[in-house]
Amino acid sequence: MSFTARKKLVTERGREPTEFEKTVAQALFDLEATNADLKADLRDLAISGAAEVDTAAARKAVVLRVPHRLLKAFQKVQPRLVRELEKKFSGRDVVVVADRRVARPPTDGKATSRPRSRTLTAVQAAILHDLVHPVEIVGQRVRFRADGGRVLKVLLDPKDRNAAEARVDTFAAVYKKLTGKEASFEVAPTEA
Repeated sequence: MSFTARKKLVTERGREPTEFEKTVAQALFDLEATNADLKADLRDLAISGAAEVDTAAARKAVVLRVPHRLLKAFQKVQPRLVRELEKKFSGRDVVVVADRRVARPPTDGKATSRPRSRTLTAVQAAILHDLVHPVEIVGQRVRFRADGGRVLKVLLDPKDRNAAEARVDTFAAVYKKLTGKEASFEVAPTEA
């Protein structure tokens, strides 16, 4: 990987990037160099990691992990960026998720507290919203199975039916991989 493409990948201290992460960083650099539409927007953006996830439909999904402080900038160009990256990685869906950390609860008995945004529940809810962006979530339910298992049922906005319906399997597989929890995604029925 050339040094210029390496600036598109910001890893944690001491962690060597994988070959797949290098490939994704090179694709981002190539997009910045060749696509005049995205050039100005991609100049200051970088990813912190990338992974490939198998989905239920024998397809693969590319999960781009971005630094939390760059998430808003990525979301401004996400529809165009995802479309271009899906062309480069043909047959794969591309999803952008922020790097978030879960802080442990305080154990020393003092009144120290952690921010609400660092709790497990808040991080998993934020991952859910990052995952389906730009589609809006209009409802969530927790379904309890007879065997005691839980499934999160997520209803997506029907006005984004075209963008969401083809990717619901991808959303479910990536959410399971990132959080370890099952979720089913559906497009809410339109009101008649």
